[in-house]
Order: sequence, then structure tokens, then C-alpha cells
Amino acid sequence: MKIAFVLDDSIARPDGVQQYVTALGAALQGAGHDVVYACSGDVRDDLPAVSLTANIGVTFNGNGLRTPRPASRRLLREWLEQERPDVIHVQMPHSPVFAGRVVQEARRVLGDNVRIVGTFHILPDGKVSELGTALLGRILRRNLQLFDAFSAVSEPAVGFAKQAFGIDCTLVSCLVDVDAFRAEAARPRPVDDGSRPLTVSFLGRFVERKGVRELIEAVSALPPESRDRIHVRMGGRGPLLGSVEALVAEEGLEREISLEGFVAEEDKAQFYADADIAVFPATGGESFGIVLIEAMAAGAGVVVGGDNPGYRFVLQDDGVLVDARDTRAFSLLLELLISDPERRAAIHASQQRRVRDFDVPVTLAAALELYGA
Repeated sequence: MKIAFVLDDSIARPDGVQQYVTALGAALQGAGHDVVYACSGDVRDDLPAVSLTANIGVTFNGNGLRTPRPASRRLLREWLEQERPDVIHVQMPHSPVFAGRVVQEARRVLGDNVRIVGTFHILPDGKVSELGTALLGRILRRNLQLFDAFSAVSEPAVGFAKQAFGIDCTLVSCLVDVDAFRAEAARPRPVDDGSRPLTVSFLGRFVERKGVRELIEAVSALPPESRDRIHVRMGGRGPLLGSVEALVAEEGLEREISLEGFVAEEDKAQFYADADIAVFPATGGESFGIVLIEAMAAGAGVVVGGDNPGYRFVLQDDGVLVDARDTRAFSLLLELLISDPERRAAIHASQQRRVRDFDVPVTLAAALELYGA
């Protein structure tokens, strides 16, 4: 079977949708299927990917995004004639001028010989994005009729797809190859014998909804004996970097917090594996949380997440979910985890079981069912 993934962005960006399609694509290839990718903007040399239009930058749902320029229908038909996929898998919500046109031209070129499916990825981050998504759903109403089936990456995304788009989705979660990802970490985390600082790690974009400033404020609110027990590594970059640097200095946390900049894809597993406590304090707009399952797969001691619907779906444990905007509650959770190695060990064991729900065999089977295989 040949599957063509279609996404309205560059496949070279290290964001959640791109991680979803490349991880699922690799799993499909490992199972003997052919996979190609059609995107807008830049491509990766290590993937069978083609860019079929350019992008322009926009801001939506708290993210800096790129949206495609109108694609040439002739170019799309030529690509479809050349590839002739059995399945076209569109990432949703999708642009009417790129992925929407791929769907239209696929029906003209391939007719009923192609199965067209879509996966819904986002949750709105506020009223503006919620209204914008609902409007896009109305614009795409006729286009949606050309699809054969829909999925969503989490139960909250299933609900929002129904609310905003009027579509019924099955659940096909994001995935990680647990054993392969863990093998990318060359060294295990040292044993906590009290002789070293615990490593608290964050990795993500430095944007408002990822909770980077909230993490610094929670660390600042820790009692001195707890701050003395940790070293905080913050990896990533983004528009808040300058204000984060200023906040670290203002709170006098230069000894406790190191800002480590961009972490390369090949170094990510080790970055997570080194964490005694991996913290992702997103305040909203998360439909799933690939970072959570990657950190668990790498073997992080404890994974803590912001209490938003997508992260709650993944972690399913009130003991590691926190409203990051509540500085006192956030700080108390960190203090509890820092001081209680037995609690950390119990949570670690539970999370190591949970991550297997997102391992390749589980999600691959769900995807193949979506494809009608």
C-alpha cells in the first residue's frame, strides 16, 4: 500500500504535526508500505517529500505558523498521476488552497481508487482561535464530503472536531517507537543517592502558552533547601527568550537555571533521559503532547505537564498535572517531587507502563484500520 501524507506546512519544522506524520510514516515503512509526503515550504533531504507550494507566515492558536499559498492544480494533478497513492492522509484542519485542492484533484484524477482520510490535530487556545476554526469548518464543508474517514490524535481533539467541523472521528494517537527512542540515549540517568543535584528539564518553544516564564516563577518560589537540590535545564528558543533571560536574572536564578538554546533532534532523547523531572507546563492549546510520550519513552524520571485537555489525555494522573499559572501550586508540586524519591519512583513506573499505549504496534494498527487495510 502507498500512503501519501499531506500537510499545510514545511515538513522540515520540528513541530507536533510533523513529528506525527514522520513517526507514523516510519512505522508504515517498517511494516513494508510505501510512504511519500506532500507539503508546502521546505522539505527534508532524508524523506521522500515534495513541496508543492510556498508558505506565508501567520499567528494562530498561540503559535507562529506558516500557511500555504494557493497551489497549482496542474502541478497537483501531475504529482497525483506520478505517485498514484492508495491512501491520502491529510492533516487537519487543512487549508482550502493546498490540502483542500489536493483532495479535490485526487477525486478527479484517481476517483474511488484512492482512500482519503484526515487527522484532526488542534484544540483552540481561546475564543479567537475557536471562532476561526469553526469558520474554517464551514468553508471546508463541501471539501469534507470528499473524505472517506476521519481520526483525531486524542479524545479532546475528537470532541472538538465534532463541535467545530461536525465530523465523527476515530482515535489514532500520536506515537513513538519506545525502544528505538530509548536506544538513542547513550547513557542512563545517574542514581539519585543525594550526592548530586536533581535535573529538572524543559524542552520546547519559548512562547506564551508553553509556560516557560511560569516554570521560572515556580522555581523562584521554592524554599531554599529545594532550590539547592536542583539544576534546571531549559532547552529551546523563541520570541520569549529575551524576557526569560531577564526574568532569570531578576529572580537571581543564574546558578539554578541554565538556558541551553536549540536542542538538535539527535540529542533530544538524551536530554529527556537526563531529567529526573521533565516539566512541560503548557497552559492550553494542546490537543495531545508528543513531548510527554517522548520524555517517557526516553526514560525521564517523572514527566510533569500543564493541566490542559491534551496533556491530561496523555498523563491521566492528577499527581503530575498542574495549572502552571498557579505559582504556589506549581511550586508545591515541584517541592514534593524533589523531596520524595519513592514518589518519583512510583510515578516513573506508572508512566513507563502508560507510554506503551502509544508505542508503534498500537497506533500502527489503528492507522491501518483507518486506511481500510
